[in-house]
Amino acid sequence: MNFKKIAIIGLGLIGGSLALAIKQTGFKGSITGIGRREENLITAKELEMIDDYSTVHAEGVKDADLVVLASSTGNFKDIMNNMKPGLKTGAIVTDVGSVKASIVRTLDDMMPDGVSFVGAHPIAGRECSGIDCASADLFRDSKCIITPSPRTVDHAIDNVIGMWETVGAVTLHMSPEEHDLIFAAVSHMPHVVAYAIINTIMDVNPNILHFGGTGLKDMSRIALSPAELWRDICSSNKDEVLNVLKKFSSTISDLIEKLQNSDWPGLEQEFNKAQEARKLIESD
Repeated sequence: MNFKKIAIIGLGLIGGSLALAIKQTGFKGSITGIGRREENLITAKELEMIDDYSTVHAEGVKDADLVVLASSTGNFKDIMNNMKPGLKTGAIVTDVGSVKASIVRTLDDMMPDGVSFVGAHPIAGRECSGIDCASADLFRDSKCIITPSPRTVDHAIDNVIGMWETVGAVTLHMSPEEHDLIFAAVSHMPHVVAYAIINTIMDVNPNILHFGGTGLKDMSRIALSPAELWRDICSSNKDEVLNVLKKFSSTISDLIEKLQNSDWPGLEQEFNKAQEARKLIESD
């Protein structure tokens, strides 16, 4: 990696894992962790995932060649305003957000002269969050979507790709808009539905949830994801998430109608269609 100093803002699951993964590659430069809670930053230093830390954005990014935004997407604009005075000419700013069009549009416009922004979304995660869940192997053999805009300079793209490939990810390119359309369907909508499944069971009877077995655990695992994070994702990708949820609502309405009409062959056909489609994930 062609960086001497990397600053990572937000040392939770993704930011912490990235710091550990970079360290594991034998990175010779320094990593600065930046966050609101000094206690969390001290833990990160004790775990040797960072070399130093700061709770002040402009101080933490000083002299950084690469700045990674790994906090909640709803905070990006404020963070960018706070760290602007500390960014050096030639620095690259990137992110790990699950929404891209609004982020790329906003941050592109906020970059100081001589500073480049590269949108990125590593497709990796676990059922827990926070620094204690961080793992150096999180990105190994995972995908990372790179979403450049027409204003993104080639050398910045190449350097961000180099970082992700060094920690084991496979990089793919797409436009921010295409990214948001795809991930509204394959990620954002399933998270909303997982929350809804748990809330529905609680509405039926709050005392029966513990009877759920492996199937319910598999379906609802992502409902353990931080609520603040997914509030911000839904807010940033509102239109695409709404469109997909409306399609989901239509599918549920069709299943309800088949149940009401005792259309068991039709219901089985829908289940078979889903079963065959689900196999595509395993073969990917």
